[in-house]
Amino acid sequence: MNKITCVIMDWAGTAIDYGCFAPLNAFLQVFEEKGIEISYRQAREPMGLLKIDHIKAILNMPEVRQQFQTLYKRDWNSDDVTEMYQSFEKHLFSSLRDFTDPIPNVLEVMEALRSQGIKIGSTTGYTQKMMDVVRPEAMSKGYTVDNLVTPDNLPGGRPAPYMIYRNMIDLAIPSVDEVIKVGDTIADIREGVNAKVHTLGVIIGSNEMGLTESEFELLTAEQKESLMEEVRTRMMKAGANAVFDAISELPDYINQLNK
Repeated sequence: MNKITCVIMDWAGTAIDYGCFAPLNAFLQVFEEKGIEISYRQAREPMGLLKIDHIKAILNMPEVRQQFQTLYKRDWNSDDVTEMYQSFEKHLFSSLRDFTDPIPNVLEVMEALRSQGIKIGSTTGYTQKMMDVVRPEAMSKGYTVDNLVTPDNLPGGRPAPYMIYRNMIDLAIPSVDEVIKVGDTIADIREGVNAKVHTLGVIIGSNEMGLTESEFELLTAEQKESLMEEVRTRMMKAGANAVFDAISELPDYINQLNK
């Protein structure tokens, strides 16, 4: 493998917003307004997708589809998706600024990578308008990237590889062999796999783990290990090259690859 020159980070659940709660809360509210009950797990499962695709993915879950058909005596359609997405945006924008704190150790890791001359790109399931709120708030708290790509004006969001390729173009990275993609969702892993780049999952703070920092710290050592192993297994099955407990492991991992 060539020397790693670029790390492409996900945002919510990987770099900021421990547990990825901003979109979760909005999705739960949207489906509640529609009279449909969904679980945290159902709301989280498609996380990382473009948000309108996320709504469709939940609606396509057999249990959710059945609830919709029972309640409305028909299947869902594009008008329902449009209505629900507009509601999602309303709820998300009202709280987005409150979910921009960097995840522990992320700032130190970014500093370590930059000291090695590594460029920091990023991809997201948020739209550009959403990131226009998130990016400056995160920046005010110390988190910055060299490049941001959203799904806007691309052929598709995750799990398609286009956002990674756009980062490579913007940052002048000549080969997929020089790129590492880091994320906290199954969609992140599939995005990296489809782009043919080295793909890493991170467990602590992730959407896949789905806990607040305080909830995680209250677990026993055995509970933590069991939960992390479940997440690790899902990410490895999705095609990750490796899965870290925490983002702090990234610099040493890159050093090993470069050797």
